[in-house]
Amino acid sequence: MADQIGKWAAGGSYGPVLSQTDLYLLNTNLELNPIISGNHGSFHLVFNLANGQTGGFNPSARDRDLSFTQKDEPATLPRVTELVIITEISPWCTIVKNERGVTMGDICTAVWKEYSENYVTDGEFQALPPRLQEQVKRTAAHNAQSGWNMYYSPAVPPNRYKRVDWLRERVFFEGLARNDRYAESRLGFKAPNIFVMTLVA
Repeated sequence: MADQIGKWAAGGSYGPVLSQTDLYLLNTNLELNPIISGNHGSFHLVFNLANGQTGGFNPSARDRDLSFTQKDEPATLPRVTELVIITEISPWCTIVKNERGVTMGDICTAVWKEYSENYVTDGEFQALPPRLQEQVKRTAAHNAQSGWNMYYSPAVPPNRYKRVDWLRERVFFEGLARNDRYAESRLGFKAPNIFVMTLVA
């Protein structure tokens, strides 16, 4: 286990950071950091897309919260300058960039900004079935009252919805995984740096 921990340590003492072109030319398989894939034995990441807060716990000792001190560790090995994150429960694509290699902290920041700073367009909202439109409206009102979205006045129900409202109750990050079949059906192509994000309530 010590070797595994050392392997992912933060810092620049790794091989070269692969650009998008390098990655495609070499067709390199990327290994996800076990924390970001949800497969770490002693640290489960707790990342809330509604407020951007990160933390964690040890599945064997759930009574104690842990700090997310590993955020500067690389998200993948080999390191890459760009990751593309999609999810089955929203139509958006999050592109995470870092010329020195994408870290787990970069992923959390980019995903949080994607969902907290951008609004659902009228066309996107209208494409939802009426039942889901109502759920998004209720979620937006709840988020406004709980102070997650400072842009809304609590007295006035929002008439524009943040992308995080679209997620309804599923605002907790569960993990990333590669799913070439889904990537192709969604984007029209697959690539080693496209990952599917699972979200839970």
